[in-house]
Amino acid sequence: MASDGAAATPAKVTPKKANLLDPHSIKHLLDETISDVVKSKGYAEDTRLGNLKLGIGAAVIAVALLAQFYPKKFPQNREFLLGCIALYVLLNVVLLILSYTKEKDAILFTHPPAGSFNSTGLIISSKLPRFSDMYTLTIASADPQSISANKPVHFTKSVTKWFTKEGVLVEGLFWKDVEKLIDDYNSERKSK
Repeated sequence: MASDGAAATPAKVTPKKANLLDPHSIKHLLDETISDVVKSKGYAEDTRLGNLKLGIGAAVIAVALLAQFYPKKFPQNREFLLGCIALYVLLNVVLLILSYTKEKDAILFTHPPAGSFNSTGLIISSKLPRFSDMYTLTIASADPQSISANKPVHFTKSVTKWFTKEGVLVEGLFWKDVEKLIDDYNSERKSK
């Protein structure tokens, strides 16, 4: 039974370090750590949207290759090339629409935890504005119209709380903050 408690704490392998002058490095490190925390809480990653985007991207590449290596030369394949160009543009627009409408700022989509009565997973999203140290983490339901959906919860805190002067992430503090936000989201559901 002691191993159950050990699974919920971060592993002590090597300290995670970020360049404090690079906000993208900081956000990337925090986002990776959030993914570890959420998975340790029993949520499995939902890769359906990513797989769909990869499939559409592969179709875009196939259309481009087909247009490039079609056996006939230009004057004979003009209609075919126009069709390939139109399909290439259409598929790229579909990818763009998926990114803007479904993905937004999300860093992780999850399935519901195994054995739970919840029918919807989570969408974890984060923001670290340019020239700011304020990091916003939001947890929302993957299906807001579901009866088991809950109101989104979020926190906004300075990243200086979680990093040393050398740029080492103090994982224990960050894990506690993320776990508390997940617990807040789950407790909201129970209080409905």
